[in-house]
Amino acid sequence: MKHLFLLAVIFFFLTPTVANAFQEGGCGAGDCRDCHALTIPEAQTLLQDMGGTVREVKPSEVPGMWAVHVEKDGKTFPVYIDFSKQYLIGGKVIKLATREDVAGLSYINLNRVDVTKIPLADALVIGNPKAKQKIIVFDDPECPACKNFHPEMEKVVAEHKEIAFLVKMYPLQMHPNAYGKAKAIICAKSAAMLADSLQGKAVPLPTCETDQVDKNIALAKELGVNSTPTMIFPDGRVFPGGRDAATIVRLLNEKPTKPEKSAK
Repeated sequence: MKHLFLLAVIFFFLTPTVANAFQEGGCGAGDCRDCHALTIPEAQTLLQDMGGTVREVKPSEVPGMWAVHVEKDGKTFPVYIDFSKQYLIGGKVIKLATREDVAGLSYINLNRVDVTKIPLADALVIGNPKAKQKIIVFDDPECPACKNFHPEMEKVVAEHKEIAFLVKMYPLQMHPNAYGKAKAIICAKSAAMLADSLQGKAVPLPTCETDQVDKNIALAKELGVNSTPTMIFPDGRVFPGGRDAATIVRLLNEKPTKPEKSAK
């Protein structure tokens, strides 16, 4: 899917015929959706080679495309079909104004994880350990995005005593020194050490023997978490990527809308 998305982006910007395909029909003034339609049976036919079952079709936040929710192997995920019905887009769809993954946000509101299956004995606590609302965070001690996200967590807990973050170390393979640092942080169970590591400061060697890092990596794979930072809210919603403090609080307190049954 990620390859399809990258190819679609390249073609969209570099090939005039593809750019025109997103405007096929010349709708002119008004909402272009008024003269384009995609039914669930039609989407099912277009995506028959993918397998799975189309559960919903609705206008995408991205102009000129339909968001199609496909259920496969017990999970539902979004793909995008352009109004010309010639191009399929999958993977990340980034909104430039907010840097949010629109496809990712759609996916996580369709599927949730069971937070009771996430062991938290190894988690670092940022904020009040007795806070009523706890957000689980998968974090990498060498991740640049995690470095930017860390102050936002601190801002949230400073302004909202009822919210805390439970941080699990999840070193990514792209950061060769992150595994050893994650192990050292878990041994010390030190949020301060994590903050130092994210700032590029030296981290002492691990002071214990633990397989917790490996368990966290296996758990992340099981949950479908493949990037850092990733937040998991108390209701099981999963948010890849960091957010600013205000957005975190807003998302935590909002009730996600249920997807519509169908769209014409």
